[in-house]
Amino acid sequence: MVEITINGKKVQVEEGTTILEAAKANQVNIPTLCYHELLEPYGACRLCLVEVVKNGRRSLTTSCNYPVTAPIEVETDTEKVINSRKMVLELLLSRCNTSPKLNQLAAEYGLKKSPFELHYDDCILCGLCERVCREIVGANAITFAQRGTERVVIPPFGEEAEFCIGCGACVYVCPTNAIQIQEDGEEKIIDRWSRVLKLRTCSECGMEFAPDFQLRFIQKKYDLPEDFFDLCRDCRAMKK
Repeated sequence: MVEITINGKKVQVEEGTTILEAAKANQVNIPTLCYHELLEPYGACRLCLVEVVKNGRRSLTTSCNYPVTAPIEVETDTEKVINSRKMVLELLLSRCNTSPKLNQLAAEYGLKKSPFELHYDDCILCGLCERVCREIVGANAITFAQRGTERVVIPPFGEEAEFCIGCGACVYVCPTNAIQIQEDGEEKIIDRWSRVLKLRTCSECGMEFAPDFQLRFIQKKYDLPEDFFDLCRDCRAMKK
């Protein structure tokens, strides 16, 4: 265990715990947009900035990917921290000013709009969609491309995401609702990834219930019988 100080309060944390995890465990709120407890931290949004004092030296750092390995002092609400987060929020708002979650965070910091030129993009490049697809789903259907102001998250070569299984995990984690999924008749569609998936029909009731490509992905991954997904959930439950 390592003893650290968060906002003047001494706490014990396991070595390797991130500052963000330590703060959460001690009811200290640090805002985030690109963090998810099931994914590797990325430090993309920069909202989780805190000040750390180590060996007498003070520095500003992202808390989500800073592992605690030695006694340190952490301050989460100094003037420098607050002003830095405001700057980050203003930059994010200049890119995406339509996200309710982002606007709510901005309001909590007293911001109504960004002083910077608006770009009207709905993606803040937090990378949650790319990480959940790669780390949790294992589909690797989308990736980062380009650099600097041209950076985007897209399917390989900007074409249809042929490895996307239509699970909707990217939709679930996106903090700005930039990714939408919809069903249209016999198809599931994710416009952002140019992905159209045919739904499988239940052999019992005739209802379309899940993307065929997704079911074949799961069947292969877990070595399931060929007929494992012939029935929809309701018909499967009635058979038991």
